[in-house]
Amino acid sequence: MKRNASSMNQPLRGLWPRGRFTGVAVALFVAFALSACGSEQSGGADQASPPPTVTVETVSPRTVLVEGEYAGRVRGSREVEVRARVEGILEERLYTEGQIVAEGEALFRIDPEPYEIAVRSAEAERANAAANLDQAKRDWERISGLYERDAVSRRERDQALTNRQLAEARMALTDAAVADARRNLRYTEVQAPVSGVTGLEVLPEGSLIERGTLLTTLTQHDPVHVRFALPENDAAVQRVARHAMVRGNDAGHRYAARIRLPDGRRYPGQGEIDFTASTIDPRTGTVTARAVFPNPDGALVPGQFVRVTVGLQELEAVFLIDQRAVGEGPDGPQVFVVDDADTARVRALALGPVVDGRQVVLDGLESGDRVVVNGQVSLSDGAEVRSVQPAHGED
Repeated sequence: MKRNASSMNQPLRGLWPRGRFTGVAVALFVAFALSACGSEQSGGADQASPPPTVTVETVSPRTVLVEGEYAGRVRGSREVEVRARVEGILEERLYTEGQIVAEGEALFRIDPEPYEIAVRSAEAERANAAANLDQAKRDWERISGLYERDAVSRRERDQALTNRQLAEARMALTDAAVADARRNLRYTEVQAPVSGVTGLEVLPEGSLIERGTLLTTLTQHDPVHVRFALPENDAAVQRVARHAMVRGNDAGHRYAARIRLPDGRRYPGQGEIDFTASTIDPRTGTVTARAVFPNPDGALVPGQFVRVTVGLQELEAVFLIDQRAVGEGPDGPQVFVVDDADTARVRALALGPVVDGRQVVLDGLESGDRVVVNGQVSLSDGAEVRSVQPAHGED
């Protein structure tokens, strides 16, 4: 029994040294790894990190025109209704619908025969009145001579004078009747009151029309009017436009406007604001304004939607910077400026409007300042940086 117990304990004595050696090896390996990590961290801390790279833009003062853009609608400068001035049968249309006509050009013909007859009748009445006047004058000359010789009474003399005066009055009436008849005859040919583009005829040939019947419309396309609405706070535009209305063609008080067409192109002609309403629309809070544009080629069509650009204010000695450069600090808008020692400094700004996608700076910058436009997100005041200029063509 003792021998068996001894033989059973022998394998246990053989395994103990092997397990102890394994534990010691693991402990040494862990200690070595920790010491290696510590030495790497210590070495990294001893090496200085390079300064961040930022993109800078050198600024200089300039004069900037601040513009406003408004939705507008093109209209003809004159839109005239062509109406009949005499009644009768509409015999003929003398133009092609949509045609450009000149002032005074014939558009319609109304049956002239009744008015030709009226002219002849009036001329006959005038001839009769002229004969009566001649007779009355002869009677007056004869009777007035007899009266001087006491051959006739005063009553006969006065009657002859009255007859002459009545004949003269009747002659004047017949002259007026002839003029009226001839005028009505002229009105049987309906002429264009202004130059412009004709519209559709309202009534076809053969229609019986009355005095005042609408026949067609004429729209003057050169120049054209563009009507748009100004916000009530754009008082500068309203004020200058009113000055322009009062001073007429005084070039020093004209207020220029430009047009952007629906496809985004700029209209080459420049217009002028010639009217602004004196009251504000209470429903929209806007003021109606009108600009006049030359349109010799007919590129602007009445009814067309356009964008009207108006210069609101000219700012002198201001700076234009990339909008991305502006951040928000505890004291308001700010930017980072890199000094000669390549140190980023915070500058508080007074901002103006945005013009052509760039921010106007009214105060806070000086000529020659290098403003950080990219890479400023992680900067702090006083940080050292490495500045580079933007690449060619970079926004």
